[in-house]
Amino acid sequence: MNEQEAKVAIVGAGPVGLSAALSLSALGVPSVLLEAKFEPSADLRASTFHPPTLEMLDTLGLAEPLIGRGLITRDWQIRIHETGERAVFDLSLLEADTPFPFRLQCEQSVLCALAMQRAEADDSIDVVRGFRVEGLTQDEAGVTIRAADGRTQRARWVIGSDGARSAVREAAGFAFEGFTYPETTILATTPFAFHEHIVGLSNVNYCWSAHGTFSLLRLPAQWRCSLYADPGESIDDAIRPAAVEAKLQRIVPRADGHEVTGLRPYRIHQRIVETYRNGRVLLAGDAAHLNSPSGGMGMNGGIHDAFALADALSAVLDGGSEALLDRYSRRRKAVAQDQILAQAHRNRTRMQERDDAKRREELARLQAICANPAQARDYLLKSSMIAGLREAERIA
Repeated sequence: MNEQEAKVAIVGAGPVGLSAALSLSALGVPSVLLEAKFEPSADLRASTFHPPTLEMLDTLGLAEPLIGRGLITRDWQIRIHETGERAVFDLSLLEADTPFPFRLQCEQSVLCALAMQRAEADDSIDVVRGFRVEGLTQDEAGVTIRAADGRTQRARWVIGSDGARSAVREAAGFAFEGFTYPETTILATTPFAFHEHIVGLSNVNYCWSAHGTFSLLRLPAQWRCSLYADPGESIDDAIRPAAVEAKLQRIVPRADGHEVTGLRPYRIHQRIVETYRNGRVLLAGDAAHLNSPSGGMGMNGGIHDAFALADALSAVLDGGSEALLDRYSRRRKAVAQDQILAQAHRNRTRMQERDDAKRREELARLQAICANPAQARDYLLKSSMIAGLREAERIA
């Protein structure tokens, strides 16, 4: 492996690791980007980009090409499926707060492809594929990372952005406390045009129905449907093609069925590390925090981690105090714990509500917020992750 010590080694070339590498490069800091896989992942993952994320990506020249590949979403809604009653949140209320007053619906893989193209063309970023981290050791001067195939990489600082099953987190001894929700989400992808059959549908919809709950998120060429097993139905039975089709038929009946191009069941976790820093090892993204995808804040929060960490590391490498890295930990943990995890938990709990009276009470409350521009703006500042970033800046 590379015998030369890197200033920064980044483990994981997903949206968080790539954002960190490109941000560091923009600040004049070279890095080595270590990725376990040889080919990019095509899994169904995050698909929503919030306004402040687009602002950050814009500083790297990535917002415009990403927007060109995505679907601009001016509003999103919570609705009762059978009646069509809904609370619609208008993101144009954020026009004074961000140059991107909308959500962008676009696959995570599109950002990764765009960012990787930039990284591979950047002389200050050394992209190394097939480097599967097996362990690491720290000393006062740096970190030695060991790969499963025996290779090593030495670095002054290490960023663990290698996802929910982070090898860096485990090797460096970070505690990762939390819990797993009882339900399993079934993510189905289909080209069926729900917006042509359901009146008033937005591109992002969280839906209560007589059979439980589901969400519909539109992408440029397909829809992502989050479905759940029926009461008493096992996950093995729920993911059978006939069972998935039955659930889609409840949303929009269709004589010739719905084409399903992708299907993935997954469990939802809520976990966070005690600290984002352990010596010369720092965490970002899912390696540091996991939350319900309801509200689309996981990937976005990870990208925000990456930009904040790049700023802090750049300053430290330029002679600044290492206390800046502890401040990074305090700020980003506060945002994750008090904003991202808390909001995602509330969103998940709301949509799992089965009592019709409580659903209608909550819908009425949300409709009242939507009808009041000042209240709606405050709500959107939180749900769009702008308020959390502002609050973090006030943490010393």
